[in-house]
This record gives sequence, structure tokens and C-alpha cells, in this order.
Amino acid sequence: MSRDDSAFPHPVYDKYVLQPFYEDAKTYYYVPMLAANRAHVVMLQRCGIISKPNAKALLDALQQVESLGVDALTRDGGVEDLFFAMENKLIESAGAAYGGNLQLARSRNDLGYALTRLALRALLLEAMADLLRLRQSLLEFARKHLQTLMPGYTHTQPAQPTTMAHYIAGVLAGLQRDSSRLCFAHKTNNQSPLGAAALTGSAFPIDRHLSARLLGFDEIQLSTYDSIGASDNLTDVAGALSTLGVNLSRFTRDMLFWATQESGAVRIHDSFIQISSIMPQKRNPVVLEHLRARISRMLAQAQGIVMQCHNIPFSDTQDIEDEIVPLLFGSLETAREILQLYVAVVDGLEANVEHLQERAISGFTTVTELADVLVRECGLPFRQAHSVVSALVNHAQHEKLKPDELTLEMLNRIATERIGIRLTLGDEAFKRALDPRAFVNERVLPGGAAPSATAEVLKAQEESIDDDRHWLEIVRASLSAADQELQDAVRRLQAS
Repeated sequence: MSRDDSAFPHPVYDKYVLQPFYEDAKTYYYVPMLAANRAHVVMLQRCGIISKPNAKALLDALQQVESLGVDALTRDGGVEDLFFAMENKLIESAGAAYGGNLQLARSRNDLGYALTRLALRALLLEAMADLLRLRQSLLEFARKHLQTLMPGYTHTQPAQPTTMAHYIAGVLAGLQRDSSRLCFAHKTNNQSPLGAAALTGSAFPIDRHLSARLLGFDEIQLSTYDSIGASDNLTDVAGALSTLGVNLSRFTRDMLFWATQESGAVRIHDSFIQISSIMPQKRNPVVLEHLRARISRMLAQAQGIVMQCHNIPFSDTQDIEDEIVPLLFGSLETAREILQLYVAVVDGLEANVEHLQERAISGFTTVTELADVLVRECGLPFRQAHSVVSALVNHAQHEKLKPDELTLEMLNRIATERIGIRLTLGDEAFKRALDPRAFVNERVLPGGAAPSATAEVLKAQEESIDDDRHWLEIVRASLSAADQELQDAVRRLQAS
């Protein structure tokens, strides 16, 4: 028999649209759909829209559907999506008179956006927990290396001596803000669209606030049009992950450089090292390459979210429903992989302390302090001091001298030639100005490289981590309380 071309769905549409979206819905929306349905039944009964027997029949049917599992919700014939598959099962179980009332005062529009927010919330909170673990691991690593000297870089060139802890404290500062951005994304997302129905609300006397509370939403989206048209909860996630990806990618670039033989700054744990099939000496830190690639993937997914929300009507549209699911949830799943991998890498990371200390003075990184000393102790204007020290470095490089081969006599000879002054600087002060340890120890201003100053930064980071962890515990406790309230309400109705 020839196919009826007017029948829905067309096989190509079914293959490339309905089938994959159905599988996505089973993965991300099944559990939220059960919760949302139960909350809706409780609300309808309390508002006097359905009777207690109707509510009990629906809740018993939902329990039966859940007991059979998501795989029992098969796509037969013209079943378009998981919503209709579940509704069909409920009507079959509860009967047409009761089963058909679940959709009172509700549309697939407000339900679909609520399910996205519920599924997104769970992944967001898990990603935030993963980021907190990475921040904690980096904090512990930094505290081991408060005294570990290393060269700090600007424009990819050695600039000034610093410490490994000082560098990591800078990384932590960015990750702290990334946590704040994820927290903001959670706040935007955790608002309930339920009750908006198709877009104008409902003429039934429903209680939107009750539905929101039973599902753990912080509040309702007051505008029913915004409830089915908004996409900023999606783009806020994309924005937070984009910045997180940029911050982590810059750290990853440094890590890849540090892991080279030329740098020799760090040693990646052997459990992350792959060997060459032909070169016995190779230690390939491939985990960092995988991290770099996955960060790129996450950035692409996040940008895809923004692009898919861009230039669409401000209304209900498939662009920000089924079509955005792979990008939206995929970006957060990729983020979780990245963060968990990074925790494992940092937990096994070793710094080559002695080698880093040797490199801390290479490239004449301490001469900024020498110029400052000439200002403080010899009364030179800084620009003159800068000129003299710059000439000293040029002389040393021309003569192929190392920093520890510089002498006060060289400096005096150049000062006499350049500015006609013999400096009143003692040999001890000259040597101290070129000492990377002394250079670092004198940077005691807030946030400076001195171990004491960096320790204060790390203490503040620890407090921030504790505050964010406490916030996460409060959110999870609130969600648990909401779930308990819903379960209790369901039990009472089923027992009636």
C-alpha cells in the first residue's frame, strides 16, 4: 500500500525531529514531568477545580506510570511527544472522565518551559558543586606553594618574580566570579511559568504560587507572556559557561606551557600521561589537550544557545524548546566533565619547586625592584632610574651575563655615563634588589605576591567557597522541603 502523504507524521520528520526529541525528553523531562503533573493535580484539587476522587485517580495513575518506568512510554502511531505518551497512559489507567482532566488550566507551552527549568536547575546545581570542588582543590594546591617562587609573565615573557600561590590566587578570583555567574543563572531560571497556559493564563481560579512552591521554584514569572516567551534563563547559562570556559582555557594554556620540557614548571600525574608509540622518552600530557578541546566544545555549545535564541519571535517557538535541548543540556554536561577532570588533575599536580626558583630570576625579572631602590635610596626620578637599569640589562645581555653576575660597579659605570652621577648605593642593597625572594617578600600590599599577602587572599577565597557551599546547601534543603511537601500532599489525596 502506498503511504498517505497527508498523515502525520511524515517519516522524514518523524526520523529527524520527533524520534530524537522523544529520546531527549525521556532523558531530561521524564522525572520533572512526573513531579509537575503531581503538583498540578494537588493544585487543581485545592482550588476546587477537580474533585478529590478525580485527584486520587490521577495520582494513582501517575504512580502506576512511574512504576512501569520511562521505557514503558513508547511512541506508537501518531504519538507526537512524551507529554501525549504519558497523558494517554494516564487516561488509560484513570479512565477518560478523570484522566482527561490533567490538562485543565494548562498547556504544553507552560508545562514545557517549566520542565526545561526544572531539568536545567538540577544540572546547574551539579555544575556549581563541581566548580566548588575545583576551587577547593586549587586552594589546597596554592597553600602548599606560598613560598614557591616562579617567574610571572606578561606578553608571554618573564616579567617579575612571583609565587605559584600568587598565580593560583588570581585563577581562583576568576572562578569565584564564575560561581557568582552560575548562581545568578540559577536565580533567573528558578521561576515558574506554570499557569501561563498557552500565553494568556487561564480562566480557571488556579493558584500559580502553590504550583511554584510545590516544585521548589523561588517565585512565579509574573507576566504570562514572558512565561512562554522568555529565553534569558537559557542565555544566562550560556553567558556563565562562556566566561567559565574563557577563564579555564587561559589557565589550560598556561598549564600546557608549564608541562613542556622547555618550561619544566609542573609535573602532571602519571595516570594522565600517555606515551608515544615510537618515542620512548615522551610524556604526553594529553589530559590537558582533552580539556582544551572540551572547553572549546562547551564554548561552541554556549554560543549556539545564544545564536538559537537570537532573532526569533518573542513567543512560544520550537527554537527554544525541543531544538535547544542538545545545546542547553549538552553545554552543562560538558562543563561537568571539564570541572571533574580538572579536580582530578589538580589533585595530582606537582610543582617543580627548585627549577621554578631558578627560573624566577631568569630574564632579569627583579630589575623593577632595582629601579625602585634607586628612587627610594638614591633619590633619582623614576624615569632616570628606569633608564639606568635598562642600560644595565642591555649591557648584561650583550655580554651574555646572568643576573647573578651583575655588579654594583657595572651599575655605577652606566649611571655615570648616562646621567653623570655615581650612585650612593651599598653593595648589600644592590644584591637584595636583585634577590627574587626579597622582591616577592616586599610585595605586602593587599593582594600582593608576598606569602603573607597571598595567604590573606587565600583566606578570603576559603571564606567565599564556604559561603557558596552554604548557599548550595540552603538551595538543596529548600528543594528537598518542597519535594517533601509535594509528597505529603500526594499521600493525603491518595489515602482519601
